[in-house]
Amino acid sequence: MSRIMIVDDDANIRELVRTLLHNNGFEAEEAHDGEEALRRISGEKTPDLVIIDVMMPNMDGFELCDRLRRSYENIAILMLTAKGELGNKVKGFGLGADDYLTKPFEGDELILRARALLRRYKVEASQAVQIGEVVIDRNSYCVTFKGSREDIPMKEFELLFKLASFPGRTFSRNRLIEDIWGLDFEGNERTLDVHIGRLRERFPAERYGFKITTIRGLGYRLEAYL
Repeated sequence: MSRIMIVDDDANIRELVRTLLHNNGFEAEEAHDGEEALRRISGEKTPDLVIIDVMMPNMDGFELCDRLRRSYENIAILMLTAKGELGNKVKGFGLGADDYLTKPFEGDELILRARALLRRYKVEASQAVQIGEVVIDRNSYCVTFKGSREDIPMKEFELLFKLASFPGRTFSRNRLIEDIWGLDFEGNERTLDVHIGRLRERFPAERYGFKITTIRGLGYRLEAYL
């Protein structure tokens, strides 16, 4: 069961979020500000996801986000901000936040974003994927084939790593866009198709032993031959 920490000085918000999380199968814990959150995280098992309000006394959400990201690479961070505060979003992403949710929010959207982040981090927790003689290593963000290193652009790497982590599994276009580009991506499915096309050009099936297959009307899957 995934553990999620809610950090907010508003007890009503904490109770609302905790109830939503419990009702959807998550283990939830609370902290009323950033200082308490850091104390609890350093003294206990680290949570998988931290939901952080921006405006808090003692230590605000920005400082907490920055300190968490410096010490814990594998904790997902979802920040809560007031409507229309674009500057807060830009600052938060610069400090290492993974996603944002604007208050007031719908419970279903909070759960959707939480699950998306947890899926992304679960995949990333696996440091390397091997398909035949191809090794996709997220420590170095490179692909190695028969000992020869091949560096590729970041989004192409993330997309390939995602597909290769589950060979034979079909991913919808929406799922891939959500996991690789995020829920707030403002482009369209064409961006995904272009990246898939580039991966196919870089890794022809007859040489590398896998191919990315289009599943008409749904999405893509990686199929391995070796």
